[in-house]
Amino acid sequence: MSSSAINPWLAPPHAGRTTGSTKASRPVPVGVPRMPARAKAAELIFRTGVRRMPIRVELPDGRRWGAGGPDDPLMLLARPSELFRRIGRDANIGFGEAYQAGDWSSPQPADLLTAFATQLTTVVPPSLQGLRIWAQRIRGHLESNTAAVARRNTHAHYDLSNQMFATFLDETMTYSCAWFDPLDPPDGQDGDGLTRAQLRKIDAVLDHAGVTTGTHVIEIGTGWGALSIRAAQRGATVTSLTLSVEQKRLAEERIRRAGVADRVTVLLQDYREAVGQYDAVVSVEMIEAVGAHYWPTYFATLDALLKPGGRVALQSITMPPDRMQITRRAYTWINKHIFPGGLIPSIEAIEATITQHTRLRITQRRDLGPDYAHTLRCWRERFLTHWPSVADMGFDETFKRTWEYYLAYSEAGFRTGYLNVSQLQLSADSRAIHEPRLSLRPRQPDVRHRPSRVPRTSGGEHQDPSDRAELDTAGCAVAVVGDRIVPAVLLGTLAVAHCGDAVLVTGPQPGRHGCRARGVPVDPDPYRHTTAFSRNGFRPC
Repeated sequence: MSSSAINPWLAPPHAGRTTGSTKASRPVPVGVPRMPARAKAAELIFRTGVRRMPIRVELPDGRRWGAGGPDDPLMLLARPSELFRRIGRDANIGFGEAYQAGDWSSPQPADLLTAFATQLTTVVPPSLQGLRIWAQRIRGHLESNTAAVARRNTHAHYDLSNQMFATFLDETMTYSCAWFDPLDPPDGQDGDGLTRAQLRKIDAVLDHAGVTTGTHVIEIGTGWGALSIRAAQRGATVTSLTLSVEQKRLAEERIRRAGVADRVTVLLQDYREAVGQYDAVVSVEMIEAVGAHYWPTYFATLDALLKPGGRVALQSITMPPDRMQITRRAYTWINKHIFPGGLIPSIEAIEATITQHTRLRITQRRDLGPDYAHTLRCWRERFLTHWPSVADMGFDETFKRTWEYYLAYSEAGFRTGYLNVSQLQLSADSRAIHEPRLSLRPRQPDVRHRPSRVPRTSGGEHQDPSDRAELDTAGCAVAVVGDRIVPAVLLGTLAVAHCGDAVLVTGPQPGRHGCRARGVPVDPDPYRHTTAFSRNGFRPC
């Protein structure tokens, strides 16, 4: 079987080519159902929306739409009927898939998408808003980021090919927003402007976390090792977690070449499996892949890993609260083709989550939205410049158009302010109410304590099969309560531990199972994964 049959992005290999690694991806639909009513509605919305926009739309028959002049972005419609069928079939995904398929193109895709994004709320007239909602797809329940799903999602993007990523990233192999200084020489003068900006960003994150000689750091999300290397060069000891096999392999090689292998350990491990306590916790643009359902778990884990007096440094892409609420209900082009299962949080959502579930509070904040637009432009230009090398790895033209659209689409989001990126310093507030929290930690299977197969619960939503498998293979569990480790017992899909005068219960969405402890029902809020039951009642943790 050819590589292209395994991986939709890979063209049939030529002699001497090195193909990228297998990627489970959803290819772009070649044929789109006609659905004439939906296609007509999509065309009506599009034509009405672009009538006053500062863009130029050219059709194959020579007609032109839009109010743009000769210097405004140009959109070339090669197959208008296919474009409108795709938009009519799914408004969230069809526009991007039409670009992937070649139904439309632009010599300035970022400028064009910026013009669309700038007028996003007005491009569809109020009288036609109902048609827009009719054409959108709702995010499915199956995208819950359990540990097994998170590994699969990571593989789908980050294990594409280390060589491919190296063609457009800088020499540090940093795949996150850089921090540019206006006084830096332009990128073209000395060739290392992006590298300097990335190192400046990494240093800012480490400064937020207070990393210096002797600091013990845990990093959630290794990337290709640049932050771990920089921290080790400061004299710190680093434990770094990743789910990407390809990233781990190259990161360890880069760490060895940097001469800091004795101070950096890279583990192929989910953040939910992390143990111990550290002086500093750092995580750069990893929360976007966690999913809203697991934000409480993610932040509670950061809190539990932090020693008293330590700091968390977090870099996160963010969006305004109203946009986040719309996005969390929608299944988008980015979800389908780039980052499965991801959701970008708002600053308000982060603050609400850490306030409800942790002792952590935001103590410093730095916003770098325009810098991300600059970073993405650099990546897109490098990607297109080095496309022949990417093609020689076996990637096809659809992959090229997919990544060109992805990078331009993201750049437009930051240019218009629909997206932002923030560096946050989090510190534990000693005045915050800090209830004990139960954190399930798997141990090596023990046949003497192996639980029976987890049953399907009755009267409520059953647990995801991948979670059942993880509980099964855990064999037995422990609960991490503050700095103590106490035995926990698995009861069905729940883990129960006794701590002082409280019984703690945790499990995937315990409230949905209608479980009870001492006759008191679990708080039904699905975002509270752990509840403490005291003898006088219960309190959400």
